[in-house]
Amino acid sequence: MPVITNIEDLKRIYERRVPRMFYDYCESGSWTEQTFRENTSDFDKLRLRQRVAVDMSGRSTASQMIGQDVAMPVALAPVGLTGMQHADGEIKAARAARDFGVPFTLSTMSINSIEDVAEATGAPFWFQLYTMRDADYVSRLIQRAKDAKCSALVITLDLQILGQRHKDLKNGLSAPPKLTPKTIANLATKWAWGIEMLRAKRREFGNIVGHVDGISDASSLGAWTAEQFDQTLDWNKIARLKEQWGGKVILKGILDAEDAKMALKVGADAIVVSNHGGRQLDGALSSIAMLPAILDAVGDQVEVHLDSGIRSGQDVLKALALGAKGTFIGRAFIYGLGAMGQQGVTKALEVIHRELDTTMALCGETQVTNLGRHNLLIPQDFGGHWQD
Repeated sequence: MPVITNIEDLKRIYERRVPRMFYDYCESGSWTEQTFRENTSDFDKLRLRQRVAVDMSGRSTASQMIGQDVAMPVALAPVGLTGMQHADGEIKAARAARDFGVPFTLSTMSINSIEDVAEATGAPFWFQLYTMRDADYVSRLIQRAKDAKCSALVITLDLQILGQRHKDLKNGLSAPPKLTPKTIANLATKWAWGIEMLRAKRREFGNIVGHVDGISDASSLGAWTAEQFDQTLDWNKIARLKEQWGGKVILKGILDAEDAKMALKVGADAIVVSNHGGRQLDGALSSIAMLPAILDAVGDQVEVHLDSGIRSGQDVLKALALGAKGTFIGRAFIYGLGAMGQQGVTKALEVIHRELDTTMALCGETQVTNLGRHNLLIPQDFGGHWQD
């Protein structure tokens, strides 16, 4: 067993173990990947204030996200195709999150279905909704999430149209993989992944196959999903979805102060400052760079979380110190899952928790809820100076 000291260690194992098309699906952005890169590099611009001679005993990273107790303010983000990164990936990630005491968010585009995860974990989780043109399917999907006792609905707003991700197109991304000569050659080097996948409960999109008329195989599924994302989604539709759900609603994909204000108007319980991990609008600012302006716009009127770019506990601390009440990790837990299954997701959470706890102590804080801008050195032009 290799010694795992940081998320990068898990990423190296992940790259060796998982087929190239699924590695590239995770580890890529759209177009030039500028936003994808800056999501992580912009965290480096924020510096930490070291404080000494502070009683560091009795530290706690415990907090709440949308009123739910969490061991640390970190949720597992919704990631499509998680069950292709490792056999029964969504189930294993959800179990790791449950045991650690942090929220797990299941993607609409998961391999394991809502019912699979509910049955396997026996614990509430969050469900992420992509709004589709098929209104009947969306209504039934929401009801299925209710029946599974999901404790929050996470509505993703920034995927009305799919950003162009060059690597996915070149790799012919599909679930299960299409057996082209190139794919077969790569799969031959990933035999451990393949053996486990043969025993997997599912290898297609479990929330769609069997739940939409005429969807019976990968070819019909691909045609359906390509035309289903709802380009007419607007704030009125979002308000109706919130009413239909009737529970806690988190709006994900907010990257502008004006949109944050609109999310407040429709009554969101929380918003997630996110650019879809740099996979949608390339050239947009990083999530961490946009966080201060969004917090200035909505203040404490709605809970603000941050997603995109977090690779360490220090990144989590910086987001919280800027004013976020919670964070989401996507790639960081996928690296662990692909590398070592459920154990790897647990390891990713342990690494981030240890980094958060140690950094918090060295900044002179004992409670994660006390973090604030006083813990940071923030460049004067951190958010950028832009012409009106």
